[in-house]
Amino acid sequence: MKTKLFSILISLSLIPAMSFAQVTLNAESGNRAIEVGNCWQFAGQTYTSTSSEVLSGSFSLISGQMNSFSLTNSFIKTPWMKVGSGNITFIAKIGNQPNTVSRGVRVSYIPYNASSPGNGFEGTMTTFYTRDFNVSDLNTVTVIAPIPTAIANSTTLYKIMVSFVGQGGSGKIMSDNYIFPGTYWSNPSNSCQPLPVVVITDTDGDGVPDAQDEYPTDPYRAYNSYFPGQTSFGTLAFEDNWPIKGDYDFNDVVIAYNIKTVTNAANQVVDLVTSFRLLASGATYNNGFGFQLDGIPSNKVSKVTGNKPGSLAMASNGVEAGQSFANIIVFSSFFGEMIRPGVGIGVNTDKAGPYITPTNMQVTVNFINNGVLPPGGAVTLSQLNFSNLNFYIFANGDRGAEIHLPDRMPTERVNPSLFGTGDDTSNPGAGRTYKTSNNMPWAINIVQGFSHTVERAAINEAYNYFVNWASSGGTQYADWFLNLPGYRNAELIY
Repeated sequence: MKTKLFSILISLSLIPAMSFAQVTLNAESGNRAIEVGNCWQFAGQTYTSTSSEVLSGSFSLISGQMNSFSLTNSFIKTPWMKVGSGNITFIAKIGNQPNTVSRGVRVSYIPYNASSPGNGFEGTMTTFYTRDFNVSDLNTVTVIAPIPTAIANSTTLYKIMVSFVGQGGSGKIMSDNYIFPGTYWSNPSNSCQPLPVVVITDTDGDGVPDAQDEYPTDPYRAYNSYFPGQTSFGTLAFEDNWPIKGDYDFNDVVIAYNIKTVTNAANQVVDLVTSFRLLASGATYNNGFGFQLDGIPSNKVSKVTGNKPGSLAMASNGVEAGQSFANIIVFSSFFGEMIRPGVGIGVNTDKAGPYITPTNMQVTVNFINNGVLPPGGAVTLSQLNFSNLNFYIFANGDRGAEIHLPDRMPTERVNPSLFGTGDDTSNPGAGRTYKTSNNMPWAINIVQGFSHTVERAAINEAYNYFVNWASSGGTQYADWFLNLPGYRNAELIY
């Protein structure tokens, strides 16, 4: 005997939670009672193993003689199921018998009706598909019946009934290999009554259940993702004398960051919520700070709120004007946001000076505004992640004096004449940027957080293995910033 997939042929001790993406039926059990035990219903249908009547495998279903267009004389009815979407399919063939006038199939759905226990809880039947066969065509055909939109993916329960109709003659209809999109929802151990239906609440109707929706009353938002984590912050530290190394203390701009990405039910980015803590600056320069969304065109942003770009030119949607990729200027003046105390050097870089509470800023980049896409279209979560955020400062109000993390590309506003001068050995065309001849950078990103140096204490003096890490391209002493024995000199760290 050949073996065919038969997903409903299971024991009568059916586990109630069992479900199937498709409810299928073929005759390969060779015993209709098995299917009846699993909640299928038949009228005027038997199994046949006669070779001229078998359409697939070793057995097929076959109707009796028919001379009626009644839907209840000869049929196959599914168990209770949650109907999916797509097409119901099966194969069929008319038997070669004389005087056959007409033959066809009708496909109907029957809703569950809790008020009709005497009728097996079956509600009013609705026929949604009709197929009449050419009685002179004795070939096997594939019947394709689209699921009506009225019941597709419904949380309520239905049975699907395939009826065989016709008049005149004795021609029978053979059928096999039924596939019904949906989930099996009958319980054979309880007289084939439906399994309990779990009502899923989706208050905003966005297709995401409230239990999984972080914005259950907002149809435009569904999920949050965070970097480095929901409550954790990474640290960016910059040296602002590029292309000269300067005092190399990496405390000219020190900023902590947390990034929240808000997506909708389709995993399209709705908001990028960037939270920054201005921690310290020992700079003489008054520096600006921003980030480019690498690869994301400017017209894919709807609006930007919370930033302070100063006098820099912004486009109508809040990104920097004249840039192909979206550039967000967080602030144009560090000391406009965090005032020098007037005692000691800088802000939070001199242990003799007062500690200044960090300034918090939250800048939101909105992509889809109340369900309306920007002119450039949607941005998916796979297209925008933390690696797209290209942070930089620009020194002392000079927009062209951009300082990025090593090997990150500058924006279109950079002054290219600065590359390859002073201590810099950048070659942007070869992908090398913002590094000295021995790979020393002008900016660092410590995802785990970082304790910055005091003013005029070179980072390589405060952290003993910084040079090993940087010159090796990060392969040595990747933990150089940790407070481990022999790793740091505490008196040089703020």
